[in-house]
Amino acid sequence: MNHALTAAVAGFGTGLSLIVAIGAQNAFVLRQGVRRDAVLAVVGICALSDALLIALGVGGVGAVVVAWPGALRAVGIVGGAFLLCYGALAARRVLKPGTGLRAEGEVAGSRRRAVLTCLALTWLNPHVYLDTVFLLGSLAADRGPLRWTFGLGAALASLCWFAALGFGARLLGRFLARPGAWRVLDGLVAVTMLALGATLIAGG
Repeated sequence: MNHALTAAVAGFGTGLSLIVAIGAQNAFVLRQGVRRDAVLAVVGICALSDALLIALGVGGVGAVVVAWPGALRAVGIVGGAFLLCYGALAARRVLKPGTGLRAEGEVAGSRRRAVLTCLALTWLNPHVYLDTVFLLGSLAADRGPLRWTFGLGAALASLCWFAALGFGARLLGRFLARPGAWRVLDGLVAVTMLALGATLIAGG
């Protein structure tokens, strides 16, 4: 029992350390959270996607995919192009405040856009595969028969983080009610996504 708990805690800590870093996915979840726009759907997609990828890694898929490095490069180029486009849209909102975000809830069709964007940010990001499938998968393998307990801890860390980020962002609602604050947030999102997009394409 103690060994299982230790493996779960180790998985939780490792998973949390990998997903807390600022990235395109986290920036998008935060943005949806402060808008109160499709938060449950976005949080659910992120957490379930991570759980699936972690399961694939723990199950040994990572070792198989490594044999075909061209797949990761292709995903990197496609994902980088997507991030550049999304970053450009965020930069446009900074330059044209009239098209900026609003905090008063959802607009027509926003849930579908949010879901599609979240899926793209999650599954077109090679770093997600490197972290969840390859890295966590290899670390879990060292746990032997407790590798699935380690993976469960990592999946729980993902769920806790995205839930806190998405639903906790509402606490920033009063601050972000000011137009200038939205421009700062969009500026951070633009810089993050443009930098990540350029990095992924250069690496590909």
